[in-house]
Amino acid sequence: MSTTTHNTKPKHTLLHSNPVLSRLGKITERSETNAASYAGIAMKTSYFLVVTLVGMIAQLVIKALLANEPVWQTIQVYEKFTLTLSMKETMIIAGVLIAGLVCELVGIFARRTIPVTGTVYSLSQGYVISFLVFKVLKGYEYLGLEALLLTVAVVAAMSWLYSTGKIKDDKKYRTVLLALLLGSVGFGVLSFVGHLIPATRPYVQAMMQNSLLTIALDVVGLLIAALFLISDFSMIETCVQEGYPKDFEWAAAFGLVFTVIWIYLKILDLLIQLNGKNKK
Repeated sequence: MSTTTHNTKPKHTLLHSNPVLSRLGKITERSETNAASYAGIAMKTSYFLVVTLVGMIAQLVIKALLANEPVWQTIQVYEKFTLTLSMKETMIIAGVLIAGLVCELVGIFARRTIPVTGTVYSLSQGYVISFLVFKVLKGYEYLGLEALLLTVAVVAAMSWLYSTGKIKDDKKYRTVLLALLLGSVGFGVLSFVGHLIPATRPYVQAMMQNSLLTIALDVVGLLIAALFLISDFSMIETCVQEGYPKDFEWAAAFGLVFTVIWIYLKILDLLIQLNGKNKK
């Protein structure tokens, strides 16, 4: 393999794409004989999605095996759902969440570990998704399927908007994304500070119990996640067109799956909020 180095300035920053793909913008390596390809990225993306499915199946198997375990704690999740957990289930879900977070961070800063860390992360996310759908949303499992169909629709729509040039990863797009991000973060910080102050705490609590506001915040969060796909597509295109070495396909695939899972979870949360509002 012939690899060369180019001193090009990074075109993307953390605010312009997800943490995994943003680091690809800092790469100076190029390959003339074994470069990354769209087909290779698609195959590795499919691999991570299949691993996510395996994680979902693993959760269902463990759920069946622990069905007769004594209840250790009961948790009120959202407004409508009560979650009962055994000691073993609690330990497993805690371990899965920690493993997913650790592997996500390691994958971001140690690209060469992604074939392993990306696999563990995908397994953990599949487990978490299955836990939410089949354990937390008991009796409302159809929301998980609806979220999946809507996620596919969002990814397809954003892919079409990017490929046709209707949305470009340009200054205007980045300004809109940055404004949404700063607005979302600013609202979160102000709410947190307001909750800490006794005089404003009742108002913050009343505001956060407003179902319309909660739904609006979920919609904004979903919009931000969907817009991040544009940056992801742009970074993947750069990865292929500039001839990044083939092993960078793992990072590109992992970054895209990261965003897709994020979108799925935002849609699922929005559906739960809408379902709760309609059933009141």
